[in-house]
Amino acid sequence: MKPIWIVDDDQSIRFVLEKALLREDMPTRSFTNPREVLTALDAGDDDDGPQVLVSDIRMPGGSGLDLLTKVKERHPGLPVIIMTAFSDLDSAVSAFQGGAFEYLPKPFDLPKAIELIRRAVEESQREEVAEERMVAAPEMLGQATAMQDVFRGIGRLSQSNVTVMITGESGTGKELVARALHKHSPRAGGPFVAINTAAIPKDLLESELFGHERGAFTGAQTMRRGRFEQAEGGTLFLDEIGDMPFDLQTRLLRVLSDGHFYRVGGHNAVKANVRVIAATHQDLEQRVKEGAFREDLFHRLNVIRLRLPPLRERLEDIPMLARHFLQVSAKQLGVEPKRISDSALVSLSTFSFPGNVRQLENICHWLTVMAPAQVIEPKDLPPEVIAAHAQASTSGVRVAAPPVEIPRAAAEEIHVAASEPAVAVATTGSAGWETGLEAEALALLVSGRHDVWEALTKRFESKLILTALANTRGRRIEAAQKLGIGRNTITRKIQELGLE
Repeated sequence: MKPIWIVDDDQSIRFVLEKALLREDMPTRSFTNPREVLTALDAGDDDDGPQVLVSDIRMPGGSGLDLLTKVKERHPGLPVIIMTAFSDLDSAVSAFQGGAFEYLPKPFDLPKAIELIRRAVEESQREEVAEERMVAAPEMLGQATAMQDVFRGIGRLSQSNVTVMITGESGTGKELVARALHKHSPRAGGPFVAINTAAIPKDLLESELFGHERGAFTGAQTMRRGRFEQAEGGTLFLDEIGDMPFDLQTRLLRVLSDGHFYRVGGHNAVKANVRVIAATHQDLEQRVKEGAFREDLFHRLNVIRLRLPPLRERLEDIPMLARHFLQVSAKQLGVEPKRISDSALVSLSTFSFPGNVRQLENICHWLTVMAPAQVIEPKDLPPEVIAAHAQASTSGVRVAAPPVEIPRAAAEEIHVAASEPAVAVATTGSAGWETGLEAEALALLVSGRHDVWEALTKRFESKLILTALANTRGRRIEAAQKLGIGRNTITRKIQELGLE
């Protein structure tokens, strides 16, 4: 972790904060005036910079507000906490647009100050991770047809400011799509601000979105900018929009309609120059019918819709995604990346992934920590994946199928001679063996072979003929009749396949 930079000409303030932060295992670096800070920023690289900057307003060597402006020009994502006496509060609030993370009124309560700095550190680390993902790694991965459709949609929207609705199950990567839309839009130079409307309590969500004025409610000691103001000139991503409270939907509709809003407790309209991208895993049309979501807001948000497919609809992407996530996990943990065998990929491909891509990413992180060897084998996979693969492997041969209704005419045609071996009759769907075939084909495809069709066709024909011959006790003509092929054909196939 990078150090917390403290800027204050008062030695006692610096001393108290240094000791308290060191007790919390947070390193510090102190300065007495803004000039020293700017010199240090210019002299060092990004790795030597601060995690969070805590600065006083009034210092002999310059103003903390001027320092805020200059720091934001160099490091726009750096959280800056401004310490201010109550007499300075009004002037500090007037400069809130400069981008301060929060204000720390003097005299301050030390535990509350440390908690505020800790929140700023968490925000800084989230920004670093998001930025690293956007710059160092591919935005999104996928060769499946459904994902290619998503990529084409992002490309078509690259020069547009139109409102977009992203739909898809949890864990499919809706925020990644929103970030890609922002990155490739005319607003790419502005901020990208994301908020999960389902994760914030209803009574706090309004203030979180629109901000509040000083004194708007108990505990509102300073004016605070909401997410709309933070996203000025950029993109605001509203995740899980379907869970937004109904009364807040009305306020959001007003912002989208006329481009203005009011902070909580405010009387002056604030202009919002923001592109809104919304996302949901819910069926909003059904929510509208139930009266839980405003129909006019739905139509305002649903200008362009992008649907993200669940992972089970893009199984061919699993090998690529798994290898990518293993690389990312290894880099995060500072270890050598692990490799995954083709047989382990087959097992992964039989798993339904209810948590979608996010669940695959978590599994890869688990494997990086828990797998005993550098090459991941099927036995190293999490228990739920192993159990799913075992079930898929056995589901194609069921001795007892669930009872189903069979028409009388069809029932009269189904008979097995008592003297012949019992044979399982498939009265239900064939998803079991088809899933196995799909997994086997995937394993061969990812291995780089170019004879997959021939290899699987030979194995299929061999198994079919051998099963028919076992059923007829080796009588070829009878086996050919049951298979619906000619006797010359079965003789030729037995020779070609080496089944003599």
